[in-house]
Amino acid sequence: MTTERNTIFALSSGRPPAALAVVRISGQRAHAALEQLIGRVPQPRRASLARVRDPETEVIIDEGLALWFPAPNSETGEDMAELQVHGGRAVIAAVLAALAKLPGLRHAEAGEFTRRAFENGRMDLTAVEGLADLVAAETEAQRRQAYQHLKGLLGDRAETWRQRLIEALALVEAGIDFSDEEDVPKDMMSRSLELIGPLAEEISKAGAIAGPPNAGKSTLFNRLARREAAIVSPFPGTTRDVLELHLDLGGYPVTVLDTAGIRETNDPVEREGVRRASEQAAGANLVLWVVDASASERQTLQLPAIKVASEFITWLVVNKIDLVAGEEQRRIESGFDRKEIVNFVSSKTGAGLDELVNAIARYADSFFTPEPALVTRERQRAHLIETGLALQGAQRAAQDGREEIMAEQLRLATRALGKLLGRVDVEDVLDVIFRDFCIGK
Repeated sequence: MTTERNTIFALSSGRPPAALAVVRISGQRAHAALEQLIGRVPQPRRASLARVRDPETEVIIDEGLALWFPAPNSETGEDMAELQVHGGRAVIAAVLAALAKLPGLRHAEAGEFTRRAFENGRMDLTAVEGLADLVAAETEAQRRQAYQHLKGLLGDRAETWRQRLIEALALVEAGIDFSDEEDVPKDMMSRSLELIGPLAEEISKAGAIAGPPNAGKSTLFNRLARREAAIVSPFPGTTRDVLELHLDLGGYPVTVLDTAGIRETNDPVEREGVRRASEQAAGANLVLWVVDASASERQTLQLPAIKVASEFITWLVVNKIDLVAGEEQRRIESGFDRKEIVNFVSSKTGAGLDELVNAIARYADSFFTPEPALVTRERQRAHLIETGLALQGAQRAAQDGREEIMAEQLRLATRALGKLLGRVDVEDVLDVIFRDFCIGK
């Protein structure tokens, strides 16, 4: 005897009030829910005008559109319905309350619609992660990347790899199980190696702002943020902690960190801020070293000896350029090597800031590959590494003539790709993946 699974429902559109609201229903009782709320079930996949009624009082709640998606041709793979009504809070509350009165129906949990789509084979786990990233995307580059994964950028390729592994494994197992048969070729292992060699190769391939105190870093930070995000004062050492700002520059997600001024100090709190600033600068993709143009007699206007990863760079930003005369500005400019990237700005007046922001956007564009990244999550990377190691083990076993070991390594590689796609051993990661989804998705 099987227990009927609950039918779930939820508001799937944005927060009210809004022009429209979409309420989704998924499960075996979706058909009955439509009959009780609108009195009929529309033709599949065709929007139909309907009056939504309270099933107990028969009072009309609202008039809108109803859609019916019978299983398995629905997003979740189950019988599924949608009600499109007006997006007022009272309307939505009344529709959800009416659904809650029906037997076998309950409110959906976060990500439960997508989880059912995954469990019913409508999506693999990489597509689920792509959907989560698409919902969370804040920039155009993030949207493009997430959409590619939703449409199978990694999942389709991983499935192709898995099928090739299964074929290679079948050759090895045939050689083991039917070695005495005359009609079975004797070179099964070498034929398998021809398949996994290229496959192993495929799988294996598969900003902070810093500077001295009182140079105008916080004012620059506020200019970039277009709000008063950092405390600004004429006294050195104002910023003690690291402030974080997220920007969309040219479609790329850029995180800007405003740090404490880097200098020798006896103040233990400021000293900790300097330590954190140095740490952030060392780990940044791009360091903007901000100096005070008006203090040129008191400090050296040059790039500092910051220990930054070799593939990352430091730009010099000469701030407060509005405080020096044109002749002095030209003297400062002439003191730099043309190879150095130097930006002259005024955080107070905004001069030069557009050029600086555009330069950072161009740097971000060159930093990110124009092709969508195949792997975007540590979970995916870990399973591909596991696959690659198993394939290396299979190749070594083949060289030693150990067919059974080779077959076992190929099974491990196939299993690792299965975990990547969510076909095996995923219960321990499902809750982690789906907990960040919104209700109704």
